[in-house]
Amino acid sequence: MKIAVTKEALLEGLQRIQNVVSTRPTLPILTNALLEADETGLTLTTTDLNVGIRCRVEARVEKTGAITIPARKLVSIIRELMNSEVIIEVDSKNAASIRCGSSFFKIYGLPKEEYPAFPHFEESSSLTMKQAELKDGLRKTSYSISSDEARYVLNGILFSLTENKLTLVATDGRRLALFESELEFPKSNERDFILPTKAVTELQRLLGDEGDVVISSSSNLVSFQLNGSQLVSKLVEGNYPNYRQVIPGEAKERIPLEREALLNCVRRVSLLSSDKTSSLRLSFTKNNLDITATTPEVGEAKESMSVNYRGRDIAIAFNPEFLMDPLRSLPNDEVYLELIDEMSPGVIKIQTPFLYVIMPMRVSA
Repeated sequence: MKIAVTKEALLEGLQRIQNVVSTRPTLPILTNALLEADETGLTLTTTDLNVGIRCRVEARVEKTGAITIPARKLVSIIRELMNSEVIIEVDSKNAASIRCGSSFFKIYGLPKEEYPAFPHFEESSSLTMKQAELKDGLRKTSYSISSDEARYVLNGILFSLTENKLTLVATDGRRLALFESELEFPKSNERDFILPTKAVTELQRLLGDEGDVVISSSSNLVSFQLNGSQLVSKLVEGNYPNYRQVIPGEAKERIPLEREALLNCVRRVSLLSSDKTSSLRLSFTKNNLDITATTPEVGEAKESMSVNYRGRDIAIAFNPEFLMDPLRSLPNDEVYLELIDEMSPGVIKIQTPFLYVIMPMRVSA
């Protein structure tokens, strides 16, 4: 194998795929990236056996072939090179020589045959959507994914494809984020699947603001094709809980709030909320919101902001981080907080199909 490729193109491709590489792999070869050169260019691949990414890189191929090279070491070398054109040549003993200007490196690799095969998907089971729409949905939901491995079905985002609609759901049992997008696809493509956390993270890195993404799925795998890259992931096995039953019924109060102002107030007051069990108290009175935090042996904090509210006096407590997460992720200037009473979940909504359910915390009066 012998190729010539620009440093910029090679580095961009390697950066797309390198994060899949595990620091503690089950097989030594999984620390490597697979480089495959054919007549049309270079393909880069990495996998940890659960998530895999491959992408195409423009290259001048003088001799076709393939090799696997330690991924992070290769990225470190390419990043430090001074000139633009990089020459990579592989000999019969799987030693890769890298030349760039006056720089020369030799890395010992492993043959392609030892590398896990990349899954293949049939196009007939695919659907297409705008990258920007999926990127927006993941940004609005991914912060609610559970990290509790004992509840493994919550360690990812639910993709629910039904009635020409994609619904994304993430929950950790104490809050839930839901996003909906209208899509056109045949009824035969209707299904639910759970995309694991690592795949969600890698997909968010790949998604851009332009172009489409093609989503293909089978019984235990899903594929996302975009921008000359493909991400394939195993799915989380199991049935996602019935998320609809935790969404509260009709609210008694619907309060418009300036998102940025609320976020800033909550962030300042939360400085005195020192641990994950702490809470902030939101007290609504006529045209006013008081946000308070009291932490024993630490102190207390209070912020007030004007709000458009004429309902009954109501106070409710929330975990400050859980309250700030959607406020950080939403682009809207205004959000709506819907409340039933002090002990029922609160719901944050915007004008588009999104909602965020947050459980209240019990505090003393």
